[in-house]
Amino acid sequence: MSPQPQAAVGAPLTRVDGRLKVTGQAKYAADLPDARTTSRGGTPIIDGVVHAVVVDSTIARGRITGIDTRAADALPGVLGVISHLDRPALAYRDNPGAWLDPFVGERLHVFQDDRVRFFGQPVAVVVARTLEAAQHAADLVKVSYDAEQPVTDMTASGVPENDPLPQQNYTRGDPEEALASAEVRVEGTYRLVRNHHNAMEPHATVARWDGAKLTVWDKTQWVLGARDELAAVFGIPPEDVRVLSPFVGGAFGNALRTWPHTTIAALAARQIRRPVKLVLTREQLYYGVGYRPAYEYGLRLGSTRSGRVTAADHRIRAETSRYENYAEGAMVPGQMLYATPHVRQAYRTVPLDVNTPTFMRGPGYSTAAFAIESAMDELAHELGIDPVELRLRNEPQEDPSNGLPFSTRRLRECLRTGARAFGWRRRDPRPRSRRDGDWLIGMGMAGGVYDTLRMRSEARVRLDAEGTALVQASTSDMGPGTYTSMTQLAADALGLTMRTVRFELGDSTFPAAPPHGGSQTMAGVGSAVQDGCDKLRRQAIELAVQDQRSPLYGADADSVVVRGGRMHVSGNPSRGETYRQLLARNGRTHLETRGTFTPSADDRYSMYAYSAVFAEVAVDRRLGLVRMRRMLGVYDVGRIINPKLADSQALGAMVGGIGQALLEHTVTDHRDGRIVNANLADYLVPVNADVPDLKAVYLDGEDRHADPIGVKGLGEIVKVGVAPAIANAVFNATGRRVRDLPITSETLL
Repeated sequence: MSPQPQAAVGAPLTRVDGRLKVTGQAKYAADLPDARTTSRGGTPIIDGVVHAVVVDSTIARGRITGIDTRAADALPGVLGVISHLDRPALAYRDNPGAWLDPFVGERLHVFQDDRVRFFGQPVAVVVARTLEAAQHAADLVKVSYDAEQPVTDMTASGVPENDPLPQQNYTRGDPEEALASAEVRVEGTYRLVRNHHNAMEPHATVARWDGAKLTVWDKTQWVLGARDELAAVFGIPPEDVRVLSPFVGGAFGNALRTWPHTTIAALAARQIRRPVKLVLTREQLYYGVGYRPAYEYGLRLGSTRSGRVTAADHRIRAETSRYENYAEGAMVPGQMLYATPHVRQAYRTVPLDVNTPTFMRGPGYSTAAFAIESAMDELAHELGIDPVELRLRNEPQEDPSNGLPFSTRRLRECLRTGARAFGWRRRDPRPRSRRDGDWLIGMGMAGGVYDTLRMRSEARVRLDAEGTALVQASTSDMGPGTYTSMTQLAADALGLTMRTVRFELGDSTFPAAPPHGGSQTMAGVGSAVQDGCDKLRRQAIELAVQDQRSPLYGADADSVVVRGGRMHVSGNPSRGETYRQLLARNGRTHLETRGTFTPSADDRYSMYAYSAVFAEVAVDRRLGLVRMRRMLGVYDVGRIINPKLADSQALGAMVGGIGQALLEHTVTDHRDGRIVNANLADYLVPVNADVPDLKAVYLDGEDRHADPIGVKGLGEIVKVGVAPAIANAVFNATGRRVRDLPITSETLL
């Protein structure tokens, strides 16, 4: 078969939805309703929307003894106050379709009883004709409690741990004996505080009932997950729920789950019999949705004097809520990143009076990387071996955790390419050896790994008589540029230009797609789009070569390619015709097909993406202030569909890693469970002045074992390894080994 020309894939194209976003025409959930806007799926304009404001608990544990709504009810414009006292019974059926569900237990049942499980738990909702009236009325609702002393500090003595799940213990070899006989040992406990996502767009929901059918406009990374959860909560068929989310203004994982506010909006709309709009405040984002949990990660490494790591003992503790047990993939890197024959891991969750944690960019892997890559740096310093060389000496030939060959593993190339490009040879291994005036200069590096996740996906492809194409899938776009990358794939596969292809997403009535997280969208949805477009192109070519009136009649279908909407014989451009001509002559209004992708159930390869991150910092020797000077990331992520979009992901993750390493820190008052810095003035995130020269390099290649289009996923791996690279650079600059994040000036003074 003649290869189809590639014009769009691999090009650094600008986002197709960029103009909509910078001109304010892209409508997010909180922007609705809008008189100029309907959903792309044809849902009518939302009329008569009223506003809801959640009343949050002011204790972290106890019972509600009373709710006084008299002042709120008397306020003009107030339509109602809903709480558990109204007994709005909800089905809360099991939701077996939850994605790789790490949430063991039972999700919060809103307004179903008088129990308070965490500070900020929704205890009531006020609905009013205007937002201002709803806000005022919410302040007037008086809630009384029988409070109990909460436990919110996982480091407090005597705090019990959950019983381990079967997958939370792992052993190979004899790690205790190997550690005892190791020529060199390093040991440390690494602590990471809770981080919150703090995306620019707050969580928001607009809910409307039409009889027994529910339509929800929501900020979500998974419209099908939101559909199924709402159906389970309200006890209605999934086909009676439609979820729309055409634009997401950042999420980083916390929109992968349907949180209580979405249920509250739908419940209020049903009770009030009006469409309801509910937008969480910035403060409520610290309680109403999940977060990256705090960790305590103890690690012991044993090694030969030549730098062969022989043993590793990982002791991991992470916070979770009492009503659910959230556990993430923090154990995988310790099992397979390096060739360590003797490994033991124990992962324990600590149940607290807090709301449930959730996925945050690089979940589990970025946490583990901080401990593992910091410990590897400590070992390199102890041995007097260059940190890059130490990692090269411990490269496995196959996956140590299961013996499978790697589909691709180019970490060695990432390390060498990064060291060369960053000028690593100029690094002085002696701490405090480089200065620039009052600044101590240091360089550090870290490796990283992330799972190549793939799930079944579908896409609908339609070629219209005008020669334009429409491609649809129920995926999301929270920032990586899904609209653009899918358009690129479709344009090349169909032989069309970018401007003649439209990709639509964010509608639960579209073909099924997996969650928009875990770096799986390009692999799954992209492969389904490729499959559907290949099928449709083939369908058009077959129609032409069998049409006696076509210039392509009798041609070998495998020899026909399409460029610019025109089919022609490869090597003979003069023999051909356009899609438009073909469809018009045959009286066709359109051609349509569906693409699918199903990953093999019999995986014979270990599939991961890899990174090597290099950082240079300056530390004020008097004040302990850390300033980033430059950073480089080198990635083995398979085929790059759009280098400009890839850079957006990689550089953004580096900025996030700077925040994790140096700034971000959720502070809880353990007396009552209140988060005291629940705002963007006190919860510090990097700004322009904090961000240095950043650069990303992608190894040329592809992984056809992973999926038909050869990608491995990019959005998560680019966060893994950033924080330890910075911490290791701080050690090189100062000689102070900081094992707690964030690294503050107080820890360096």
